[in-house]
Amino acid sequence: MKSYSYFIPLSLFIIPFLITITQAQDLINSTCKTFSQTDPNIDYNFCTTSLQAAFGSHCTTVDGLGKISLRLVHDNVTDTKCYIKHLIRKGKWDPYIRQCLGDCLQLFSDATASVDEAIKYYDAKKFDDANVQISSVMDGATTCEDGFKERRGIVSPLTKRNDNVFQLTAVALSVMHMVQTGSG
Repeated sequence: MKSYSYFIPLSLFIIPFLITITQAQDLINSTCKTFSQTDPNIDYNFCTTSLQAAFGSHCTTVDGLGKISLRLVHDNVTDTKCYIKHLIRKGKWDPYIRQCLGDCLQLFSDATASVDEAIKYYDAKKFDDANVQISSVMDGATTCEDGFKERRGIVSPLTKRNDNVFQLTAVALSVMHMVQTGSG
Protein backbone atom coordinates (compact mmCIF):
# COMPACT_ATOMS: atom_id res chain seq x y z
CA MET A 1 0.00 0.00 0.00
CA LYS A 2 2.75 2.45 0.82
CA SER A 3 4.28 2.21 -2.66
CA TYR A 4 0.98 3.45 -4.14
CA SER A 5 0.89 6.43 -1.78
CA TYR A 6 4.08 7.76 -3.41
CA PHE A 7 2.87 6.98 -6.90
CA ILE A 8 -0.20 9.24 -6.79
CA PRO A 9 1.52 12.51 -5.72
CA LEU A 10 4.45 11.81 -8.04
CA SER A 11 2.12 11.11 -10.96
CA LEU A 12 0.26 14.37 -10.28
CA PHE A 13 3.56 16.16 -10.93
CA ILE A 14 4.90 14.06 -13.80
CA ILE A 15 1.76 13.82 -15.95
CA PRO A 16 1.23 17.60 -16.34
CA PHE A 17 4.97 18.00 -16.97
CA LEU A 18 4.89 15.38 -19.73
CA ILE A 19 1.79 17.00 -21.27
CA THR A 20 3.57 20.38 -21.31
CA ILE A 21 6.64 18.86 -22.99
CA THR A 22 4.46 17.12 -25.56
CA GLN A 23 2.57 20.35 -26.30
CA ALA A 24 5.84 22.28 -26.74
CA GLN A 25 7.22 19.56 -29.04
CA ASP A 26 3.99 19.68 -31.06
CA LEU A 27 4.29 23.48 -31.24
CA ILE A 28 7.86 23.27 -32.51
CA ASN A 29 7.08 20.50 -35.01
CA SER A 30 3.96 22.18 -36.40
CA THR A 31 5.62 25.60 -36.51
CA CYS A 32 8.70 24.27 -38.32
CA LYS A 33 6.49 22.29 -40.70
CA THR A 34 4.57 25.43 -41.63
CA PHE A 35 7.76 27.48 -41.98
CA SER A 36 9.50 24.89 -44.16
CA GLN A 37 6.45 24.67 -46.43
CA THR A 38 6.12 28.43 -46.85
CA ASP A 39 9.75 29.58 -46.79
CA PRO A 40 12.35 27.89 -49.03
CA ASN A 41 15.09 29.20 -46.71
CA ILE A 42 13.93 27.04 -43.80
CA ASP A 43 14.73 23.34 -43.63
CA TYR A 44 12.30 21.42 -41.39
CA ASN A 45 14.99 19.26 -39.76
CA PHE A 46 17.26 22.24 -39.12
CA CYS A 47 14.36 24.19 -37.61
CA THR A 48 13.14 21.42 -35.30
CA THR A 49 16.63 20.35 -34.24
CA SER A 50 17.68 23.92 -33.47
CA LEU A 51 14.58 24.86 -31.51
CA GLN A 52 14.29 21.56 -29.63
CA ALA A 53 17.93 21.75 -28.53
CA ALA A 54 17.48 25.22 -27.05
CA PHE A 55 17.11 25.71 -23.32
CA GLY A 56 13.49 26.33 -22.36
CA SER A 57 12.00 25.03 -25.59
CA HIS A 58 10.35 22.03 -23.97
CA CYS A 59 7.78 24.15 -22.16
CA THR A 60 7.37 27.24 -24.29
CA THR A 61 4.73 29.24 -26.11
CA VAL A 62 4.81 30.91 -29.52
CA ASP A 63 6.09 34.11 -27.89
CA GLY A 64 8.72 32.02 -26.12
CA LEU A 65 9.78 30.52 -29.46
CA GLY A 66 10.47 34.07 -30.64
CA LYS A 67 12.77 34.72 -27.71
CA ILE A 68 14.43 31.34 -28.14
CA SER A 69 15.00 31.87 -31.87
CA LEU A 70 16.58 35.27 -31.23
CA ARG A 71 18.80 33.80 -28.53
CA LEU A 72 19.89 31.09 -30.98
CA VAL A 73 20.80 33.73 -33.55
CA HIS A 74 22.71 35.70 -30.91
CA ASP A 75 24.65 32.68 -29.69
CA ASN A 76 25.46 31.54 -33.22
CA VAL A 77 26.59 35.00 -34.37
CA THR A 78 28.74 35.43 -31.26
CA ASP A 79 30.33 32.00 -31.71
CA THR A 80 30.97 32.64 -35.41
CA LYS A 81 32.64 35.97 -34.61
CA CYS A 82 34.97 34.20 -32.16
CA TYR A 83 35.65 31.48 -34.73
CA ILE A 84 36.61 34.07 -37.35
CA LYS A 85 39.00 35.73 -34.88
CA HIS A 86 40.55 32.32 -34.26
CA LEU A 87 40.93 31.67 -38.00
CA ILE A 88 42.61 35.03 -38.54
CA ARG A 89 45.04 34.52 -35.63
CA LYS A 90 45.93 30.90 -36.30
CA GLY A 91 45.77 30.57 -40.06
CA LYS A 92 48.31 31.22 -42.75
CA TRP A 93 45.92 32.61 -45.30
CA ASP A 94 46.21 33.92 -48.79
CA PRO A 95 45.89 37.75 -48.59
CA TYR A 96 42.52 37.64 -50.37
CA ILE A 97 41.10 35.10 -47.91
CA ARG A 98 42.52 37.08 -44.98
CA GLN A 99 40.73 40.18 -46.33
CA CYS A 100 37.47 38.24 -46.67
CA LEU A 101 37.82 36.98 -43.11
CA GLY A 102 38.42 40.54 -41.92
CA ASP A 103 35.31 41.70 -43.76
CA CYS A 104 33.30 38.86 -42.23
CA LEU A 105 34.62 39.70 -38.78
CA GLN A 106 33.29 43.24 -39.21
CA LEU A 107 29.95 41.95 -40.49
CA PHE A 108 29.57 39.58 -37.55
CA SER A 109 30.63 42.27 -35.07
CA ASP A 110 27.87 44.47 -36.47
CA ALA A 111 25.50 41.48 -36.38
CA THR A 112 26.07 40.98 -32.66
CA ALA A 113 24.91 44.52 -31.95
CA SER A 114 21.97 44.08 -34.35
CA VAL A 115 20.76 40.96 -32.57
CA ASP A 116 21.02 42.70 -29.20
CA GLU A 117 18.85 45.50 -30.58
CA ALA A 118 16.41 43.00 -32.09
CA ILE A 119 15.95 41.32 -28.73
CA LYS A 120 15.16 44.66 -27.09
CA TYR A 121 12.69 45.51 -29.85
CA TYR A 122 11.07 42.07 -29.62
CA ASP A 123 10.63 42.39 -25.86
CA ALA A 124 9.05 45.83 -26.43
CA LYS A 125 6.72 44.32 -29.07
CA LYS A 126 8.32 46.52 -31.77
CA PHE A 127 8.34 43.68 -34.28
CA ASP A 128 9.00 45.78 -37.38
CA ASP A 129 12.16 47.20 -35.79
CA ALA A 130 13.26 43.74 -34.65
CA ASN A 131 12.63 42.47 -38.18
CA VAL A 132 14.92 45.15 -39.66
CA GLN A 133 17.72 44.19 -37.26
CA ILE A 134 17.46 40.45 -37.90
CA SER A 135 17.19 41.03 -41.66
CA SER A 136 20.49 42.91 -41.49
CA VAL A 137 22.08 39.91 -39.75
CA MET A 138 20.76 37.65 -42.51
CA ASP A 139 22.21 40.01 -45.14
CA GLY A 140 25.54 40.04 -43.29
CA ALA A 141 25.88 36.26 -43.46
CA THR A 142 25.09 36.33 -47.18
CA THR A 143 27.53 39.19 -47.82
CA CYS A 144 30.25 37.33 -45.92
CA GLU A 145 29.77 34.20 -48.00
CA ASP A 146 29.52 36.13 -51.26
CA GLY A 147 32.88 37.79 -50.58
CA PHE A 148 34.65 34.44 -50.92
CA LYS A 149 32.79 33.65 -54.14
CA GLU A 150 34.04 36.77 -55.89
CA ARG A 151 37.32 35.06 -56.72
CA ARG A 152 37.32 31.82 -58.67
CA GLY A 153 38.69 28.79 -56.83
CA ILE A 154 38.38 30.24 -53.34
CA VAL A 155 36.52 28.10 -50.81
CA SER A 156 34.97 29.83 -47.84
CA PRO A 157 35.93 28.39 -44.46
CA LEU A 158 32.66 29.84 -43.15
CA THR A 159 30.07 28.30 -45.49
CA LYS A 160 28.43 26.07 -42.87
CA ARG A 161 28.38 28.81 -40.24
CA ASN A 162 26.99 31.38 -42.67
CA ASP A 163 24.29 28.92 -43.72
CA ASN A 164 23.39 28.28 -40.08
CA VAL A 165 23.11 32.00 -39.35
CA PHE A 166 21.02 32.47 -42.48
CA GLN A 167 18.61 29.69 -41.53
CA LEU A 168 18.39 30.75 -37.88
CA THR A 169 17.56 34.31 -38.93
CA ALA A 170 14.92 32.98 -41.34
CA VAL A 171 13.36 31.01 -38.47
CA ALA A 172 13.50 34.05 -36.17
CA LEU A 173 11.87 36.26 -38.81
CA SER A 174 9.11 33.71 -39.34
CA VAL A 175 8.43 33.30 -35.63
CA MET A 176 8.34 37.07 -35.14
CA HIS A 177 5.87 37.38 -38.00
CA MET A 178 3.72 34.66 -36.45
CA VAL A 179 3.76 36.43 -33.07
CA GLN A 180 3.07 39.82 -34.64
CA THR A 181 0.11 38.59 -36.68
CA GLY A 182 -1.23 36.29 -33.99
CA SER A 183 -1.21 33.37 -36.40
CA GLY A 184 0.40 30.98 -33.98
